Amino acid sequence: MTDPAITPADLEQKFRSIQGEIETVSGDSKKLLQIAGAVGAVLLLGAIYYFGRRSGKRNSTVLEIRRL
Repeated sequence: MTDPAITPADLEQKFRSIQGEIETVSGDSKKLLQIAGAVGAVLLLGAIYYFGRRSGKRNSTVLEIRRL
């Protein structure tokens, strides 16, 4: 039994189907990375805000003014 010859059209069709699958996977990966990056940025900003407030309260001077 001999296999039929592979034509350039067969190769082109296979390459196009593989390329379509790769583009689909890379598109999904980009969306996931964007969401993860946004969540990470929000968490980072929240942590900076929280620790900045905490150190500000701990190190701030209390000034008491009395009237005579």
